[in-house]
Amino acid sequence: MVAMRWTATELLIPNSKLRLGLGECRSKSQLLSSLPKQQQPPPRAFICRASAAESNGTALEQTGGKMVVELVGAFNQLTQNINVMSSSSSRLLFKTLKLSIPILQALPLAPDGRPPLSKALSLALLLAHLQMDAEVISAGLLTQALEAGAISIYQVRDRIGTGTAHLLHESLRLKNIPSKVEVLDDDSAAALRKFCLTYYDIRALILDLALKLDMMRHLDYLPRYQQQMLSLEVLKIYAPLAHAVGTNYLSLELEDLSFRYLFPYSYIYVDTWLRSHETGNKPLIDIYKEKLLQSLKLDPILADMVVDVSVKGRYKSRYSTMKKLLRDGRKPEEVNDVLGLRVILNPRSGIDASQIGERACYRTREIIQSLWKEVPHRTKDYIARPKANGYKSLHMAVDVCDHGMTRPLMEIQIRTTEMDKLATGGTASHSLYKAGLTNPEEAKRLKAIMIAAAELAALRLKDFPSMNHKGLEFGQRDEVFRLLDKNGDGKISIEELMEVMEELGAPGEDAREMMQLLDSNSDGSLSSDEFDLFQQQVEFMRNLEDKDVQYKTMLNDKLQIADNNGLIQVYSKEFGERLAN
Repeated sequence: MVAMRWTATELLIPNSKLRLGLGECRSKSQLLSSLPKQQQPPPRAFICRASAAESNGTALEQTGGKMVVELVGAFNQLTQNINVMSSSSSRLLFKTLKLSIPILQALPLAPDGRPPLSKALSLALLLAHLQMDAEVISAGLLTQALEAGAISIYQVRDRIGTGTAHLLHESLRLKNIPSKVEVLDDDSAAALRKFCLTYYDIRALILDLALKLDMMRHLDYLPRYQQQMLSLEVLKIYAPLAHAVGTNYLSLELEDLSFRYLFPYSYIYVDTWLRSHETGNKPLIDIYKEKLLQSLKLDPILADMVVDVSVKGRYKSRYSTMKKLLRDGRKPEEVNDVLGLRVILNPRSGIDASQIGERACYRTREIIQSLWKEVPHRTKDYIARPKANGYKSLHMAVDVCDHGMTRPLMEIQIRTTEMDKLATGGTASHSLYKAGLTNPEEAKRLKAIMIAAAELAALRLKDFPSMNHKGLEFGQRDEVFRLLDKNGDGKISIEELMEVMEELGAPGEDAREMMQLLDSNSDGSLSSDEFDLFQQQVEFMRNLEDKDVQYKTMLNDKLQIADNNGLIQVYSKEFGERLAN
């Protein structure tokens, strides 16, 4: 008797050419015609014949198949978040994933309850979002394995490379930084920050900051006093450090998470007050941003002076709002930058581009004055009178109250691309000010160190924007195929598939079953088209897993299911056994 299996992926993706079963497969038409009507499957689904012994699983459920699915899915997920990716960077990430995946899957759950591989990929994605190079991302993937003693610095050096090993070593050194002072007051915290910025690799600092953010996002499992101790360290040392190295994305979230754990009731009050200004489903800042951008693009005078204009919007962070309300003693209506817009103008090129840019800034201010009522005493002209560190920009505040609705003032900054570059990445950077580096010469020295570190990594990995923008010459999926096709003959052989499985620590024999699964034309190898279909299936399955976790969290919040009666564990066990059978 023929044992038949139907898979969810076959039913959900009817056009798929993948054969999700074992044994000798027949064509779709042959199989359908040979079955009685009552046994015929739903239309357009693929079906395979399998022996009774083989019907308990598919090739993708074997150890090797699971490893390859995880490898391909993780690589694609990481690389799609990186703007510039050279072939050497691709190889480095691929090599690191092959090394780390089997190690991480063998480790016990992390203290916060997450699987180590999931935790490592979350950190790597955070680093990719920050546009860090492949060495930093590789170090992030290996951090847990190193801390667990499953791999040594020397093994990382020999199997991955000196750069990644160096970053891991620097990251380990940074772990002891808070213990260098007895009392964590403002002065000692500032001294520690300057020490870190002077004596440690900037990229290792960013790796450590990403680790801190990942930790703060999953801090609920710890006792209250430990949450507060860690949050105080982050607020005093690491959030300002994140400002100093220009990762405002990290610093703002670190501040807000620390604020939430240190002063939970104050956080709720500030958060509620900030949310009270919203109306409808669309964020207020997005409404104002679109209104201003449209007005600027329709102005013919401004169009003659600039080739491009962009508007960025942001809400003031909860922590920063709290400081202004409490430390500065302001009333809520006196917090003028709860809403903030920044206009960046790209002036037309020419000898007098700088002067044209300045005129464009003043024209922009006139357009804003026609949209909203300006608050005169809040206007600051740092173009006519630049700051001592070279900072240039127009600052203004406008009243956006309408239809009797009271709202806080909105702050608007206007600058050219050159002014913005100096303000965000140069010695006039607000991030350096936030980190306590107010001396222009000290700030200039720090920026030189940071740029040198980034250029050295780019030179070693050949990651320059002019070399290969993602998607210009080939797609992300093609890159995975090329990395598996080691001899470059345009196909993945059974030997190449066996080799990658063995590198993942799985039985090489699993490759034969996986090849049979994916090889639709039965020529004994995988073409790029066949492998592309496999990658589509990988993405689909990974999306299902992500959605399941998301839905579980949402349902838990909504239903408030208590797990003290043991029903969840009983049901999970029963459901797991049914899936296994």
